[in-house]
Amino acid sequence: MTTPIQDTILSQLAAVAAGKSIDPMSVAKAIEPERWQRVLGHVRTNAIELAREGKIVILRHNKPVNPEKFRGVYRLRLRMDGDPTSFEDVVDDSASEEGGEA
Repeated sequence: MTTPIQDTILSQLAAVAAGKSIDPMSVAKAIEPERWQRVLGHVRTNAIELAREGKIVILRHNKPVNPEKFRGVYRLRLRMDGDPTSFEDVVDDSASEEGGEA
């Protein structure tokens, strides 16, 4: 069972070419055009759930990231062959990019 936000994410991803990503802001604007900023947190939460289920990947700097640990600006893409399915062994360098722990 998917939520309306998850349906919007998946439908927008289905509309782009294979390997292309979407901006979470476009999802938020599709759901709430006038006050889309209020929806961005919900888009993130729903994207994380879809990534946990293996339906999409979350990208930072055009590379798949751990959906449990990423921070900052991100994009969404459908899962492709070769995308990691586990992030236990992947070094998370986003903390060093962001200036360390807050």
